[in-house]
Amino acid sequence: MMSSRERALSAAIELLGTQGLRALTHRRIDERAQLPQGSTSNYFRTREALFSGVAEAILERELAGMGATFAPRSAEDLVDALVALLDRTTEDQRVQTTARLVLFMEASHDPALRRTLGAGRTVLEAALTEALRTLGASDPGASARAVMACAEGLILHRVARHDDADVRPVVELVVRASLS
Repeated sequence: MMSSRERALSAAIELLGTQGLRALTHRRIDERAQLPQGSTSNYFRTREALFSGVAEAILERELAGMGATFAPRSAEDLVDALVALLDRTTEDQRVQTTARLVLFMEASHDPALRRTLGAGRTVLEAALTEALRTLGASDPGASARAVMACAEGLILHRVARHDDADVRPVVELVVRASLS
């Protein structure tokens, strides 16, 4: 059973991902989570604290499902894992991913939120760098940044533009280029 704090965070992610930043108020979160009025405010006193809590919750959820993605035995394994990850984040977890994208825009002028979101990217980039190093990339760091930039662009297109094009050819091209 979820704690009240977890229910508030889930409701906040749902509001952000379906209705945008303006929908994110303590009162609306309490209503969506079916919590007593003032509950969310007890956990997250300020809007900035709420943004940070939501960003951390999203990161925690995303990292929980990433293990096999960054332990490939071959380039094909990495392509398969990245395509599956892109599908999961833009289909099954579309609302959560949309919420993360909303927070990215807010982070453009919120240094604390930018640091929180950046910490998650650092973890992912390090794991991908190591996977690419293991697979023989000549410059694993630059390769990881290229693969991540591609994946981030594909996520943005899928979510914001409702682009349902097959991502495999693009992912395969970038991964293979990173390993050549």
